[in-house]
Amino acid sequence: MPLAVFLTNDAAVDLPELYDYIALHDAPQKADYVLEQIERAFSRLAEFPERGGHPKELLALGIHEYREIFFKPYRIIYRVMDKNGYVLLIADGRRDMQTLLQRRLLGA
Repeated sequence: MPLAVFLTNDAAVDLPELYDYIALHDAPQKADYVLEQIERAFSRLAEFPERGGHPKELLALGIHEYREIFFKPYRIIYRVMDKNGYVLLIADGRRDMQTLLQRRLLGA
C-alpha cells in the first residue's frame, strides 16, 4: 500500500518560492519543468519511502529520522511517521544546508 505523502506548511511555501525564483532568473518553462520533476519525486516517494538517504548534515549531529531525495540540485527532506510521509523542506542544495536544516528542522 503506498505511503500518503503530505507537505508541511513550510514545504508548501518552498514550492512557489522556488518556482518564482526559477521563473524570474531563468524561464517560466524551466520553472514548470522543475516543479513537475519535484512532484514526480513525491509520487515515487509514496511507493518507496525508504529509498532516500539520510542528510549528511543531520547525520553529523547524530540525527537519523530524516531522509532526503534529490532532483539535483534540489533536495527534498522528509520524514516517515505512522505510514505517512511528511515533506519538510524543498531547497536548492547549493544553499547553506547546515544552517537551513538546523533552523527549519531543529528550531536552532
